[in-house]
Amino acid sequence: MSQDHHLPEAGSTRPMSPLKTWLLAIRPKTLSLAVVPVLVGTALAWAEWQTFHWGPLLATLGAALLIQIGTNLHNDVADYERGADTPQRLGPQRATAEGWLGARQVRRAAHLAFATAFVLGIYLVWLGGWPIAVLGLLSLAAGYAYTGGPRPLAYTPLGELFVWLFFGIAAVTGSAWLQGLQWSWLAPLTGAAVGLPAAAVLMVNNYRDLDTDREAGKHTLAVTLGRPAVRWLYAAALCAPPLVTLALRAAGIGGAQLFLPWLALPPALVLVRQLWRAPIDAGLNRLLAATARWQLLFGGLLCLALVL
Repeated sequence: MSQDHHLPEAGSTRPMSPLKTWLLAIRPKTLSLAVVPVLVGTALAWAEWQTFHWGPLLATLGAALLIQIGTNLHNDVADYERGADTPQRLGPQRATAEGWLGARQVRRAAHLAFATAFVLGIYLVWLGGWPIAVLGLLSLAAGYAYTGGPRPLAYTPLGELFVWLFFGIAAVTGSAWLQGLQWSWLAPLTGAAVGLPAAAVLMVNNYRDLDTDREAGKHTLAVTLGRPAVRWLYAAALCAPPLVTLALRAAGIGGAQLFLPWLALPPALVLVRQLWRAPIDAGLNRLLAATARWQLLFGGLLCLALVL
């Protein structure tokens, strides 16, 4: 613990504060992936039923962020213990592998994040009933199983599917339900659109790490299909989401403002072009962060289209 104050930052000889160390460990550049589907689900409930409640929104945001933070921290320590985070890895440095934080510290923090999310979930279950209980428990279990257990999801081709389901369909559907306590077929459809760019973030991560993942025994989607297939999947994941506006229009939700999510398409094409041309090096870390920002852009435009 006492040495944490003097740990060097990546690429720097200056001391790193404990706060900055923990901020790097929770991976703040990707936390928007947990926020966007909650906001979109809330906006969809407003568009369909003209209902909005601050309590469910704030509690859902808190629980979603805590589950993602817990997943990130658990991934940090689990990859270190499994030998997946080697010096040859091209991704950002990880707290446990670099010795910035001890494995026990990081694991305790992950468990604390999951436990706090569970406490918030009790309130959400009180509001939303058994559907939220099932969804919340599945989300917590999936967050742990991502890199925990005998066969972690992150070590199989199912990682992107996990992200699409829980950071898209489940989060949007659950957030909409908590606002209106009604079922909408548009919620999972809209969630599928929001979850695609979230899955694309993981695609970039696994595309970058394909070689070291294969050596570590990780059978990710990129390892299974190869980089050319992942490039096509990434293009589809970024270009398809605006199509959800056609379903919204067919359901009688929104009008001319539904063009707004389509404004995210040109930047998506730029990102697709970058992935196709990028060398396999640490520069892909910037593309990963840019993909997360693109989901935030698309989600923000979709929220505007739903609430205007």
